Amino acid sequence: MKDFKNITSNSRIYEHLQEIFMRGVERVKPYNIIKNSIRLDGNILIIKGNKNTRRFNLEEFQSVIVIGTGKATASMAKAVEEILGGKISEGLISVKYGYTEDLGIIKQIEAGHPIPDNNSLQAAKQIFNIIKNANEKTLIINLISGGGSALLSYPFEGTIVGRTDRKTESIKIAITLEELQKTTEFLLESGATIDEINCIRKHISMIKGGRLARVAYPALQINLILSDVVGDRLDSIASGLTAWDTTTYIDAYNILVKYNLSDRIPENVLKVIKAGIEGKIEETVKKGDIIFSRVNNFIIGSNYDALLAAKKRATELGYNSIILTSRVTGESKEIAKFYSAIAVDLANRKTVSHLPACIISGGETTVTIKGNGKGGRNQEMVLSFLITILKAPEDFENVYFLAASTDGGDGPTDAAGAFASLEVLEASKNLGLNPEEYLEKNDSYNFFNKLGFLFKTGPTNTNVCDIHIIIVG
Repeated sequence: MKDFKNITSNSRIYEHLQEIFMRGVERVKPYNIIKNSIRLDGNILIIKGNKNTRRFNLEEFQSVIVIGTGKATASMAKAVEEILGGKISEGLISVKYGYTEDLGIIKQIEAGHPIPDNNSLQAAKQIFNIIKNANEKTLIINLISGGGSALLSYPFEGTIVGRTDRKTESIKIAITLEELQKTTEFLLESGATIDEINCIRKHISMIKGGRLARVAYPALQINLILSDVVGDRLDSIASGLTAWDTTTYIDAYNILVKYNLSDRIPENVLKVIKAGIEGKIEETVKKGDIIFSRVNNFIIGSNYDALLAAKKRATELGYNSIILTSRVTGESKEIAKFYSAIAVDLANRKTVSHLPACIISGGETTVTIKGNGKGGRNQEMVLSFLITILKAPEDFENVYFLAASTDGGDGPTDAAGAFASLEVLEASKNLGLNPEEYLEKNDSYNFFNKLGFLFKTGPTNTNVCDIHIIIVG
């Protein structure tokens, strides 16, 4: 944790913010979650999810294959190896660069995030080939965590079949990696929500939107899922690799129109989406499909689990602690205004029974990028919060705010998030930094870096969205 003793007289409060955040992260460490969620009793594999417990007899299977994708997946795989050992026939996972573990059986491929790279493609193709020949005697254990959408990317390739007035025509088409990367960049910069981005991803993919489960059928599939999605929706986590999809090609096209991308995205991407609308490409997998008779999805960790642990630590530290919600979404800078209003009422109207108080929330916000600066959704939120302090500093005595990503990387930066308070504002004034100018440029990282108020954890090897913490009093 960062030592604030040399830059503030109130270092204890910043230490508390960090302790509360890290307790939440520790609760959702993937290695610990797997150890608490699955066990082997002889040949009986027992899986305990957040909502259900199931037993599987390994004697019914000729092979056990472990696959997976996500920032937390290597740690999950390490625990699975320790539990199942030599019962694993083969395995392959795709993880973010630097997020590996020392594994003995399961192979790892490091790949790009948030923009997929060639390793993302190669990992997806290799996993595709491993599972496509699976049969009823195959057990596939799939380890899924946040970041999986980028880390396992297999853009559409195939034949579009349609009829003209006089004949049937077949056109081969393949979305290239470069076209997928460009589409991803446009979507991330547009301000589209994660659900909207995933809708596009699913409809231009060979494996997303339930299609990975379709490839693996009729193997029995056990999917152990660490949720990084607000509301823990299976169809959104890693773009729904093993869940039915409620969206359509029409929805995908409407999202492109909404964000003025239909004339900007690569031609092949638009061709695939339009062909899907015309029925020339099969839709993503829908509810009721027979493949789901062989699919078992278990959510084993989520943002709310992290918030519960964070609240417990805040209470231990003497705060009147409240979990507000785990479902925060929206534009980062606007959510900051909502949080600042809560803080002001806490500080000046005593809207809780007693102070000091700690309000804890979680979720995942978005940023509409207009400038060419550096930052992430949490740093942008904190910068916007700081601007509310700038406009009415008298309302923010003894108010402190931390917003950070549980994976340790907020956007394309090495910081998890940042801190805001009157002290941070005073420090910016002393250096002649205007927070409004930095917000306009989407340059929150450089703003807080110059002040020394970035929050850096390094890779946490987990990912369950973000944690936002307000301390008052």
